[in-house]
Amino acid sequence: MDIFADMAAEGEALDALVAGLAPERWALPTPAEGWTIAHQITHLMWTDRQAALAATDPGAFVESLRHAAPDLVERGADPSAYPPGGLLAAWRRSRAEVAEALRAVPPGGRVPWFGPPMAAPSMATARLMETWAHGQDVADALGVVRTPTDRLRHVAHIAIRARDYAFSVNGLPAPKEPFHIVLDSPSGDRWSWGPSTSAQKVTGPALDFCLLAVRRRHRDDVSVAARGADASRWLGLVQAFAGPPGPGRPPAQGAPAAPSTH
Repeated sequence: MDIFADMAAEGEALDALVAGLAPERWALPTPAEGWTIAHQITHLMWTDRQAALAATDPGAFVESLRHAAPDLVERGADPSAYPPGGLLAAWRRSRAEVAEALRAVPPGGRVPWFGPPMAAPSMATARLMETWAHGQDVADALGVVRTPTDRLRHVAHIAIRARDYAFSVNGLPAPKEPFHIVLDSPSGDRWSWGPSTSAQKVTGPALDFCLLAVRRRHRDDVSVAARGADASRWLGLVQAFAGPPGPGRPPAQGAPAAPSTH
C-alpha cells in the first residue's frame, strides 16, 4: 500500500464532506467539546503545516517547540482567522505541502515531532490516522455514515505498534507476551498481526477496532472481542496517537463527550 497516496486519498475523502457546506454549517458542534467543524479542519491544517516544517526545516521545528505555549494545540485549532472558504483553501494547500515535504525526505531520514522522531512513511501514517479520526468527528456532526476503506489498515497498524506505549502512558507495565490480532477488513479480507499461538487475542471488524483506537467510540459500542486478561485490558487503553490518552468518548446515549484533541 502506498502510504503517501493513501494519505492524500484520506484528505480528499474528508474534503468531499466539507467542500459543499454552507458557511453556517462550519459552525456545527462536533462530539469534541467546544470544537466545531471549523475547529476540526483548522487543527488538521495547523498540524499539516507543523509536519511540513519538521520535514523541511527540522532545526526550526525543534526551536519552535522550545518556545511553545502550553495551549499550543488548542491555539492551532482556532478557526477565527479564516472564513470557511479561506479555511478550506488553506487546508488544501497544507495537505499538498506536507505531502511534498514528506516525499522529499531521504530514505532513512527521521522527522522530529512532538513525540519521538519518525520516518517519513510513519509520519504519513500518523497524518492519515489523524485525518480519519477528525473526519469521524465531522461525519458525526453532519449525521453522515462514512463508507470504510482498506486505508484503515494503516490506522490499525499504528495502534497495534503502539500497544506498549498505550500501557506506559497509563502507568502500566507492557505485557510480555505478543498479541494475536485478527481484523476483518472493509473489503472482506482478513488482516492479522502477531503469532496465532498467543493466548492473548483480539478479533473484530477493522472499522470498530480503529474507532476504538482513535477513541471515537466507547468499548461498549464496538464489536471487538478479547481473549486473555492482557488483551482485554488493552482494549480499555488502546490508542493510535501520541500523548495523554484523555477520557475518550462515553457510551452511546451517555453524557456529552469530553474534549479530544488527537
